[in-house]
Amino acid sequence: MQIHTAQYIQSSPNLEGCPITDQPEFAFIGRSNVGKSSLINMITGKNKLALTSSKPGKTRNINHFWIDEKWYIVDLPGYGYAQISQMQRDLWLKVIQEFFIKREQLKNVFLLVDASIPPQKKDLEFTNWLGKSNIPFCIVFTKIDKEKTLKMQKNIADYKAELKKTWAALPTMILSSTEKELGKKEILDYISLCMK
Repeated sequence: MQIHTAQYIQSSPNLEGCPITDQPEFAFIGRSNVGKSSLINMITGKNKLALTSSKPGKTRNINHFWIDEKWYIVDLPGYGYAQISQMQRDLWLKVIQEFFIKREQLKNVFLLVDASIPPQKKDLEFTNWLGKSNIPFCIVFTKIDKEKTLKMQKNIADYKAELKKTWAALPTMILSSTEKELGKKEILDYISLCMK
């Protein structure tokens, strides 16, 4: 699959404000500053489609992007952002979970996990929640170029080991780097497969 056109449609504070559509949607989520917007820009080939920032917490709404006039990318707020109140974090999480559970046209969630650091409790908890809630998803390990190879491999192996404690079969996993454009083909192929 190749993306030819990508257009920002709207930002919504909650599920009720999202576009009324029956077209397939693919959501991207992860901890704040994991690189969601950069990854979306990479796979669409549009450098300024999703707003990026060196400061975490830039995405604060449900952002819809219309792809090739056939399907949507959905950029969701990052979870675990420490610079806001616990009440606001809980509210964001509730909005995100409601979107995943009730949005019927949602085909898949790409859960972004930072491969340059050891497994984080919030990532593991969110992975397990997606599984228990029967939400279709795959894991995208980001920033694989930010750490020495052996360290990065250990971080990923440790993440898998944590999941194996409760998972009979591990979800699909994709390695990515926005700087080297790694993982772009794999993500687009996965989207194409989900739409068949």
